[in-house]
Amino acid sequence: MKTQCKAVVIGGGIAGCSTLYHLTQEGWTDVVLVERNELTSGTTWHSAAQVTNFGMTQTMVGLKSHSIALYKELADDPDYPINYHHADGGIRLANTEAQMDGYRHFASMARGMDVEFEVIDAAECARRHPLISTENLLGGLWDPLDGDIDPAQLCQALARRARKAGAEVYRNTPVIGLTQKPDDSWVVHTEKGDIACEVVVNACGYRVNEVGAMMGVHHPVMSMEHQYFLTEEIPAIRDAGHRMPLLRCPISDYYCRQEKHGLLVGFYEQDCKTWGMDGIDPNFVNALCPDDLDRVTDVLEGAFARMPTLLETGIHTVVNGPITYTIDGAPLVGPIPGKRNAFCIIGLRAGLGEGGGHGWLLAQQIVHGEACYDTWVIDPRRFTAHANVELTALKAIEDYQNEFRFHFPHEHRPAGRPMKTTPLTPVLAAEGAAFGVVNGWERIEYIKPSPEFTETHSYRFNEAFDVIASEVAAVQNAVGLTEVNGFNRIELTGRDVHDFLDRMICGRVPRKPGKVGLGYLLNEHGRLKAEATIANLPNDSVWYGSAAASEFHDLDWLQAHVRDDEDVYIRSLTNDWTILVLAGPKAREVLQSVSRGDWSKTAFPWLSVREAFVGIAPAWVMSVSFSGELAYEIHVPNAQLYAAYLALRQAGEAHGLKLFGSRAVDSMRMEKGYLHWKSDILTEFDPFETGLQRFVDVNKGDFVGRDALLKRQISGPRKKLVTLRVAANHAPAPGGASVMQYGKVVGTVTSGDWGHRVGANLVLAFVDADILDNPKELQVDILGILCPAEIELTPLYDPENTRVKA
Repeated sequence: MKTQCKAVVIGGGIAGCSTLYHLTQEGWTDVVLVERNELTSGTTWHSAAQVTNFGMTQTMVGLKSHSIALYKELADDPDYPINYHHADGGIRLANTEAQMDGYRHFASMARGMDVEFEVIDAAECARRHPLISTENLLGGLWDPLDGDIDPAQLCQALARRARKAGAEVYRNTPVIGLTQKPDDSWVVHTEKGDIACEVVVNACGYRVNEVGAMMGVHHPVMSMEHQYFLTEEIPAIRDAGHRMPLLRCPISDYYCRQEKHGLLVGFYEQDCKTWGMDGIDPNFVNALCPDDLDRVTDVLEGAFARMPTLLETGIHTVVNGPITYTIDGAPLVGPIPGKRNAFCIIGLRAGLGEGGGHGWLLAQQIVHGEACYDTWVIDPRRFTAHANVELTALKAIEDYQNEFRFHFPHEHRPAGRPMKTTPLTPVLAAEGAAFGVVNGWERIEYIKPSPEFTETHSYRFNEAFDVIASEVAAVQNAVGLTEVNGFNRIELTGRDVHDFLDRMICGRVPRKPGKVGLGYLLNEHGRLKAEATIANLPNDSVWYGSAAASEFHDLDWLQAHVRDDEDVYIRSLTNDWTILVLAGPKAREVLQSVSRGDWSKTAFPWLSVREAFVGIAPAWVMSVSFSGELAYEIHVPNAQLYAAYLALRQAGEAHGLKLFGSRAVDSMRMEKGYLHWKSDILTEFDPFETGLQRFVDVNKGDFVGRDALLKRQISGPRKKLVTLRVAANHAPAPGGASVMQYGKVVGTVTSGDWGHRVGANLVLAFVDADILDNPKELQVDILGILCPAEIELTPLYDPENTRVKA
């Protein structure tokens, strides 16, 4: 066994085998996989092994397309072919118009990844799958490339190719410990000896936290018992002359596919069960849980109604085995938070179908620092310290129960709430606040007009439209107040802070005390990594502020780049402070009435920061705006938050102050062309493509990504982020929707919303750069309707920024 290599992958299921193979494809051949038993002896061996192209984001569609292409190549390998039922086709059923709208959107989104889905009606569903009933059925989404694969053969084929490239696989080699050395390299301790390596990868399936504990981390991954059965032979399948398409049914929570001349039928019952929360038997290898079909009786009845042939068919085999889930159902693929040179590829509840793509994207991250797609949707750092065992279990149960029911826009499901709150959460709830969830925080979306007000979750404009319009009007014409909790706040101190930030940020960094600036951080490829508000406090410290979701992401990035000879200290204050935003033309009058000092435009201009008292509450006040109106961010310690809120609320009564939420802010920021991190600010694009050239200064000296950015400038932009005004009033354009021209996809929507101040349906979208030379006949596919669109070259609302500087 080797004692030294570039990387050690721990785990021999689809995740580990795919990662090992793709590392060799990216040029790392001195790599090793260690498996405690035999390959595929965990969850992989009993997987239903369905291989679909369906995904709810373009990244997920892209990685699944890679899996399908790779598996087809492996199946066609004349030296080592594997069993892969490719392109049997598959249908996702629907019995509501809202579900059908979702399918229309997913078809639009997938088209931008060169994947063609088809939205079909109930009769066509039955024609393509003659075993189903059309009762209580509207239609479905057809995936022509759906299929299934042999799990063991797939993993063996990947391992074989990896070995041929130079990798080594050590079976029956349990890992018993992990040690990180001072240079951030690792020693993997096994029962057969130690292996020193630069990088370690946790690909351990349901034993993920056994290995996580060896490096002092907990991963928000939970196992659920999952049952399926294999039927006896069904004559209609035997005599069909073709393979039956796969079926996924959100109406009755089951799926099925052909298995020989029968069916494999799997269930997502409501009375579901977690597995392994109190530890896993070391001898649980190639093993199953006890059968428990009584638990799936309700789901089984729905399956019988949809497929009456099951009533006449015997059960041949029952399989009940653990599969892994995360808090949001998507896997964790990427850097392990708080650790250097440590990665994971875990929580793959649909591992066989997606595993080829996950290993592909992970290998790119390990070798090159980034993948070809923005991978935030699967990044392990999207969950932070709140992601404990109990929360993970509750969310895993909820996601399991809703396996085939996708999330609608602004739908925040109830399990595990509230997780993170401030002293204002119950106060705002009493005011009628409707809350969403951002990185675990309960954040106000809007104020309900009455206690009984409910919102119908939909891709279309709904009952909340007029509510949000009234909040926008209040901010535009008078003054509004809202809470922004969880905002990522990192304190930087030390004599080298500004030089450090100058090296991290691609533009000019404010150095004058009392000034605030916006900066962008690039990765080594010259593409956008992070967005930050930099505030120079007069006490010689700097506050780095960024999106709540970026808490672990940005902290890792900053800490990884502090040099040994730099005097820079980094401390997170994210969970100790909260922001109250006061916005609108009367915001200054309200603030002046509760805080001593001169708050005039001359004394406290735009992009200033000052220490102050708001009533009796200490605070840092910043003159910045995300709404396009005069606004103040009032940063208050959580212990004094309620006091500051009361002072502002009472002072605002004389000025018509109204509470508002994040949905109103989203509308207003679209009118200004302000961007959201990980909606519009993506690692796939550089600042010039994203329209942020005014925040770049390539002549200021060295900064992270500068050389790569200069090379990208020479080749010119591939895409450009533009604002589109869309002729549509039925729905906003969801992120991922396709922008079309002359019947061809020329761009992808990143954000869409109604601009209430300008009365227009607005879109931010990355489009092919050459479209700007001929921006005619543009259309946005919104829920299957091609809506005419025009590019707006300047912000639609207050393009001169007179209101924010008032």
